[in-house]
Amino acid sequence: MHSDNVKQGPARAAHRALLRAAGLQDGDFQKPFIGVANAYTNIIPGHVHLNELAAAVKEEIVKAGGVPLEFGMIGVCDGIAMGHEGMKYSLGSRELIADSVETMGKAHCFDAIVLLPNCDKIVPGMIMGACRLNIPTIVLSGGPMLTGEHGGQKLDLNSVFEAVGKFNQGLISAQEFHAIECAACPGPGSCSGMFTANSMNCLCEALGLALPGNGTVPAVSPRRVELARQAGKQIVSLVKKDLKIRDILKKEAFDNALALDMALGCSTNSALHLPAIAYEAGVEITLHLINEVSEKVAHLCNIAPAGPDHLEDLDRAGGVMAVLNELDKKNILHKDLLTVTGQTIAENYQDRPALDHKVIAPIDKPYHEQGGLAALFGNIARDGAVVKQSAVAPEMLRHSGPARVFDSEDAAYQAITGGKIKKGDVVVIRYEGPKGGPGMREMLLPTSTIAGMGLDKDVALITDGRFSGATRGASIGHISPEAMAGGEIALLKDGDIIEIDIPGKTLNARISAAEMEKRRQAWQKPEPKIKTGYMARYAKLVTSANLGAVVQ
Repeated sequence: MHSDNVKQGPARAAHRALLRAAGLQDGDFQKPFIGVANAYTNIIPGHVHLNELAAAVKEEIVKAGGVPLEFGMIGVCDGIAMGHEGMKYSLGSRELIADSVETMGKAHCFDAIVLLPNCDKIVPGMIMGACRLNIPTIVLSGGPMLTGEHGGQKLDLNSVFEAVGKFNQGLISAQEFHAIECAACPGPGSCSGMFTANSMNCLCEALGLALPGNGTVPAVSPRRVELARQAGKQIVSLVKKDLKIRDILKKEAFDNALALDMALGCSTNSALHLPAIAYEAGVEITLHLINEVSEKVAHLCNIAPAGPDHLEDLDRAGGVMAVLNELDKKNILHKDLLTVTGQTIAENYQDRPALDHKVIAPIDKPYHEQGGLAALFGNIARDGAVVKQSAVAPEMLRHSGPARVFDSEDAAYQAITGGKIKKGDVVVIRYEGPKGGPGMREMLLPTSTIAGMGLDKDVALITDGRFSGATRGASIGHISPEAMAGGEIALLKDGDIIEIDIPGKTLNARISAAEMEKRRQAWQKPEPKIKTGYMARYAKLVTSANLGAVVQ
């Protein structure tokens, strides 16, 4: 066992003495050491209950013959960090989390690890670190929040952001505004739509890293604690089988995850995180692969922000396994891949049919013929851009209009709320990419404000930054190369005609090559927005969004 490096033989007496001081006894030195990476914090609603799950995991590890060794993780709540400088640190925290898991696992010679994340960057960050360790790994998320309700209407976090736009327009009263704020997030869990956290937690099931139910069983359900118990028992079994994380994360597992991504209509952030996880697993994923999968996998679930359903509805309809079962009817999936259950992915879903075809559409009657995401390419996105096409109004799938160019999210938001954006405009937000932001801020505030003002069917937004999974409308992000790297988005001017063709997978500016080159010669790279500390170092090392914004 890896842990023998810190517990066996006369030379390790001092190591054992320290472990005894932490509570270990003679018999423990013959058992596997299981890391329990617990991202508990009382500032993130998706994480406030993780100590309860960690306790259940540790109890079952002991019963199964292992030694649980718990440690903490940092976490950024994207909703709280949204709309100010704090959001610059969100994506960058993914790399810190990956480094922390790697550091703790290597320094203490864990034989296996159970990851307890729940929200946005914490899920992929932990998995990336586990890939570097390459030991048996199970992901156990904290589960989704229940849906809020007010006035007979379902609510989620996005409802509050959109209420900001409605309130600013005078469409709702201050009393209604406050009532929505108080009702939207009723308790623990990751925000209840198919936003980034729930997207990644569902995708973990398709990757084979999580037990069935991981993505959909509500945070407050007793079934979530039972999942924790199963994870604690199963991780010791994986040690005995020596089934490592890279044995599971084959190229075909990412194909399965992308297929589920398209069927669910996942967050555009999955186009950042899946390539980043693949990078750490030694597998390559490109934006072109997203289009290849999207063209053959239909969109089966109309989950918020694209539609009225939420994660509790998906869970009631059979969860991720039922969606995979439906996809299997078109022979889309790789069936024989091993998963952390000890069975193949097909064995996991074979007896799990959809229980409600209003929530999980039949494969021959999908909500959309193509998957939820699309990658666009063109003269202002040579290396690609990403859009959640399932959440775009039909009339905005093709759109051309004059650019309204802003060098930051803050400047764009002021223009939007100031009534300076008109129907037909294409809002361009640049210098918000991985390097330029730095940190590639999510821009739920401007997109939800546009939607709340009733302009989501008239105004498009393109950026080298990114969007929350709660974003809907013609919001195109991840434009690569980014402005700070000299990408063509840096060369745009007010009034340039931007042509968006989502079905055609193109994004272009009506500018000649000669004019583009003239502007390039005149372009001057701006000063970094952050010059000291972690994000300054991050900006120097981070790669483009189309590569997953990994740090090399």
